[in-house]
Parts: sequence; C-alpha cells; structure tokens
Amino acid sequence: MSARAADPACSKRVLIFDTTLRDGEQSPGATLNADEKLTIARALARLGTDIIEAGFPFASPGDFAAVNRIAEQVGTATGPTICGLARATKQDIKAAGEALAPAVHRRIHTFIATSDIHLQHKLRRSRQDVLEIVPEMVAYAKTFTNDVEFSAEDATRSDPEYLYRVLETAIAAGATTVNIPDTVGYTTPDEFGALIRGIKTHVPNIDLAIISVHGHNDLGLAVANFLAAVQNGARQLECTINGIGERAGNAALEELVMAMHVRRHFYNPFFDRPPESEEPLTNIDMREIYKTSRLVSNLTGMAVQPNKAIVGANAFAHESGIHQDGVLKNKLTYEIMDAESIGWTSNRIVLGKHSGRNAFRTRLGELGYELSETDLNKAFLRFKDLADKKKEISDWDLEAIVSDEVLQLPELYRLELVQVSCGDRARPTATITLRMPSGEEVSDVAIGTGPVDAIYKAIDRVVQLPNDLIEYSVKSVTAGIDAIGEVTVRMRHQGRVYSGHAANTDVVVASARAYLHALNRLAAVLQSGEQLNPQRATV
Repeated sequence: MSARAADPACSKRVLIFDTTLRDGEQSPGATLNADEKLTIARALARLGTDIIEAGFPFASPGDFAAVNRIAEQVGTATGPTICGLARATKQDIKAAGEALAPAVHRRIHTFIATSDIHLQHKLRRSRQDVLEIVPEMVAYAKTFTNDVEFSAEDATRSDPEYLYRVLETAIAAGATTVNIPDTVGYTTPDEFGALIRGIKTHVPNIDLAIISVHGHNDLGLAVANFLAAVQNGARQLECTINGIGERAGNAALEELVMAMHVRRHFYNPFFDRPPESEEPLTNIDMREIYKTSRLVSNLTGMAVQPNKAIVGANAFAHESGIHQDGVLKNKLTYEIMDAESIGWTSNRIVLGKHSGRNAFRTRLGELGYELSETDLNKAFLRFKDLADKKKEISDWDLEAIVSDEVLQLPELYRLELVQVSCGDRARPTATITLRMPSGEEVSDVAIGTGPVDAIYKAIDRVVQLPNDLIEYSVKSVTAGIDAIGEVTVRMRHQGRVYSGHAANTDVVVASARAYLHALNRLAAVLQSGEQLNPQRATV
C-alpha cells in the first residue's frame, strides 16, 4: 500500500503520529493489556490521528497480538495508518511486517542510533557500520510495505554532518518519512529549528520524504521544540495523549494541536497560506480531545495534574474575582479557547436509577466505549448498584464504572471480602478474603498504621508477591458526599513499575481493588515471562 504520508498534499498540513500505545505505554506503570490498547486505538481513530504507532511487535507475543488486532480492526480503508516499531534488525522488521499485515494502510518504523554516545556505549558500532545497516534494513522493510519510516535515535546529540549522510542513505533506500528524535529531551527550540533547517538544506533528496520529529520533555521544552520544528519544515509530529511516555514524557498531542489551532494565523505563513486562512492545520477532531484524554488517563492509571494545559481540571477554571468578572462579561478577556471546542462539557447528569440498558449502552458509545454483550451486562449491573446509592449518575461516574468493572486484567486474585475496624482509640485491623487462581478462598487478618495499610498487609500475607508500594492516591470523581472515589497505586518489583486503578463509593473497597489490580498485573507478567521492551536492549 502506498504511503499517504508521502502525498505532497501532506506538506500543507501537519500529520499527527500518535505513539501513546508504544512510547506512552513505556511510562512506568502504564502497561496496557490488549483490550485496553484496542479501546484506545479506536478512540485515536475517532480523534483523527493520521498514524497510530500501535506497539513494538517483536517485544513480546502479547504486543505482537495487540498490534495485529489493532491492524485488523482499526486499520480499515477509511481508518488511520497503523504503525509498528522495529529496531534495524531483520527479526524486528519481520515481526512488524507480519503483525501489521491486516491493515489497509500500514507503516514499519525502524530505528538505529546515530550519536557517538550511543554508537560507542550502547551499540558498540562504528559510524560506517550504521551507514551500511540503514539502507539494508530500510530496503528489507520495503518488502513488507511501501510506507517505511526511519528514525535516527538520539539525533539531537548526533554530529549534523553525519546525520545528513544517514538520512540521505535512508531516503535513497526507500524511506518515505525520516524522523528526528530528541530522544533524551536535550535540545532547545532554537537548536531544534536550526537542525531541521539544516536537514532541509543539506540532505539532497529530502524532498522525497516527510520530516518527522519525536521528543521528550525532560527540560519541559518538548512542545516548544516541536513548534519550532514546524516553522522550519517538519510536517509530522510524534506525540502522546496527555504527554505520557518515558521519564518526563513526550510532547503532548493536545497541546500541539491546540497551539496550532489557537495561533493558526501565526503558523499559516509557514504552510504558504494567507495568515487569515481558517483551514485546519491538522486532521484532529478537537471535540474528541477531552474524552480521549480521560480515557487514556483511566486506562493507564496516569492521572492528569489539575494545572495541565488544555485537559487539566483547572484549565478553564477561574478563581480570581477579577478574572471571574472579566469572563462573565466576555470569555475572551481571560480565555484564549473555548472549553467546548475540545469536547469539555460540564459534569452533566445523563442517567439515573430508572434508566434502561439501551440508554446506558448509547451513552457509553458516545463516550467512546464499545463493549461486548458480556462486558455490557457487567457494567450495567454495576451501574444499577451505583444508582441505588447515588441519585444522579454523571459521565465521569460511567467512565469510572467501565474502567473498574470491565477494562481490567483477568483476575488471578479476586477480592471476595474486605472489612476494617479503626478509630482514634482502636488499632486499625483488616480482614480480607481472596479467591486464589486455584479457586480456593483464603482469608487473613492484619494490623496496620491505618485501614489501608492493614488491608495491604493482609493481602500481602496471602498473595506473597514482594513489592515496594511507591504511590497511593485517592481522589473524588465527582462532587458530593456520595461521590465515587478513585484510587491509584503504583508498586515496584525488580526495577519495574506496575500500576493499579479502581473506583468505588467506598474508598476502602477501592483501595483494596486497586492494590489487587496492580498485583494481578505483576502476577500476569511473572506468569508469562514477558521481557522488557527491547528498545531498552542492545541491537
């Protein structure tokens, strides 16, 4: 299939390459199962992303299967390009090609490092070695698809003259996109803009490929760097929802899209358009931004901080009296964008205890959830139970129900009972009963410094999976004394972080379920023996 990214018309707008399912999943504790990946991929397709990097097929059988499933179900004729990452090795590229085969529009994204730091200390290869590997592997990738992207890992710390030669070689071998990654978040906007400008000037066949950029936020400059790259000729941006990713994360999709939308009159001339043009600079349906952000946050357990640009809880809040007065008179006084433009609605009430299955199913569909009949039944029963406790059910409550009841790993360990006794003159004590993988029910009791500590000690006594709890957080989904409480935990085992998430009107129950969710993730990995993502390994 020929690459849509190579279409000259693409130079008139920016292609959005979403790597939430690949680089975003590398956030500590953000590992997703196949069903969760598919749910996010469908949301990204509705969002209008041009390319979805669905994963790293060679990483594990599970990642291969997830990419293959996304390629089949999301990579339709009218859908986005589905991409798989591969190191510049034949086994990686072959796995990517096979996993992506069902997609109508498919791309193989192969990479190798070009900085002397990586060549000497990671790859133990010479510059000449890489110059020979690149054309061979790009040509091999072309046997699976015409749409091949080549990335020069750690490009911003590479010798520019050498980088130009590598890119020229990759394009000559058939790469239709060349990616310039700021792998360690090292560069600054002026430097990154100059590098892209240099590539445009010094790579003789650059007009045969789209220039893409990828970057991390270690210095808080990822979005600014990308916008500088756009001004200098980059036409594909590799980003993630909520900016999640390795270390400090990636450039945030929502920030890039809205920056180019709000300031389109500034960016239009860089695309040879008149400044006053209202034509969108991306293909993103902005009304899907907020719900996609919420979905990714719920499924990964990576909470969005309140002051996060565009999608944070405070992004459109005004506490200052002066600001409130101005906004009441005219929103433009203190708001540069409309909350509704990103799909942000008030916490409006949608369902109640008398609502039926059809209304429930319809609203979940509007929120982006496509559930099987079995999962719908589970979620509906939980909804009815919640409706008996709460008079009014909001969209956020529905998201919490689906995340907690349906979008979870299979429960190797299942919570059957949790009961606590505590108070200012009592020793916090917890009694728990778990159903084990064998089907046997096991109970235990523990004393802790508080009710949650007691619960976790009792669970540890039964499950016996050593770990270090590094984060425990609880927040209210909605306002009111009857609000659902969401609990997120993160634990570390042998250097790897696992997250758990649960929601319940009883925060004690939510705390127990969140901890078990993380333990089930850990147990599943130990049971499968899956390796860490091979991007962290040597070639």
